[in-house]
Amino acid sequence: MNASLNGAQKQELDFRTGYQSGYRLGCCEQIRGHHTFVPSMFYDKKILYIPQGFEAIDAGIIHGFHGIVKELRLGTPQETFKLAQSFEPDLVLVLNGLHVFPKNHCDQIDQVRSLGIQTAIWFADDPYYMDVSIQIAPHYDYVFTHEQSCVQHYQLAGCREVHYLPLAVNNSIYRPIDVSESYRSDICFIGNAFPNRIAFFNQLVPYLAQRKVFIIGSLWDRLKQYKRLASKIHLSWVPIEETVKFYNGAKVVINLHRAPFDAKYNRNSKKIPARSTNPRTYEISACATVQLTDIRADLPSLYRPTDELDTYQTAEELIHKTEMYLHDEELRNRVALRGYNCTIRDHIFPKRLEQMMRIVFKV
Repeated sequence: MNASLNGAQKQELDFRTGYQSGYRLGCCEQIRGHHTFVPSMFYDKKILYIPQGFEAIDAGIIHGFHGIVKELRLGTPQETFKLAQSFEPDLVLVLNGLHVFPKNHCDQIDQVRSLGIQTAIWFADDPYYMDVSIQIAPHYDYVFTHEQSCVQHYQLAGCREVHYLPLAVNNSIYRPIDVSESYRSDICFIGNAFPNRIAFFNQLVPYLAQRKVFIIGSLWDRLKQYKRLASKIHLSWVPIEETVKFYNGAKVVINLHRAPFDAKYNRNSKKIPARSTNPRTYEISACATVQLTDIRADLPSLYRPTDELDTYQTAEELIHKTEMYLHDEELRNRVALRGYNCTIRDHIFPKRLEQMMRIVFKV
């Protein structure tokens, strides 16, 4: 809060902030009441789920299966075959299959299939590690990817069942909440400082220095003018619960995807382009906050740009649109609430998992 305000001005600001928050949360509660998820079909199936360790996505999948299937059991990458052998599931579903998975995991999947158990993998890191995932995919019966441009590459690698399935949000975690003043900002960005993000934010430093800003993530001290923003930057990871609070407290949240072609951080030697949105797209909008995102090709099929979120292509356009939303509270609320409505209506994990179950079990 601005220390130069006198007592009456502070009281007025507190009242206005409280009113705005109450109005927003009331609208969100009304919207949520219209979108209570009811499964369209119950699958009398047992599912063994092998998480990747992506906390929000794993929790969303686990929660999303509730009411859709007969039984869900969690496993570990190291004991996939052993658990499948004892549990005898109708499907083993693996998230991503990268990073934390042992070298013999594909052998385990082959063994699972030899038991007559169906297997599926949902890639959530495409196309950034495509050099690795293209070798993993043929070991599965079903390949799901959130990245449109990877579908044909998996097919060419010999995968017979390949399906584009966007990611989603766990709206029991990412949701509208009231937050204290310490989480409130004009502009927020949460994510690590990949080179493309550094290059873009270098252009924004003079503007961001004049605004109340939170930038959270590692490596942001590589900004050319880091000292100008140092007080606004938190150079480490924060728990999901904190991320939700920062999103809720921001008037505008920036989404900037990582670059698909980055020899240092990616393993994408074929330079497969990135056409699809990241999980952050859904998570920001699930907090009923205005999102300004760079453009990915599949975005218009998921959200209506300028109506449910907004887009930018240059630093100048981002600054212009940010100022527009900061100075127009009515517009800001309208776009944020429409984005929230779209997210909990169309982009929650139970709906994605229903799509997956229909494909796998042919119902």
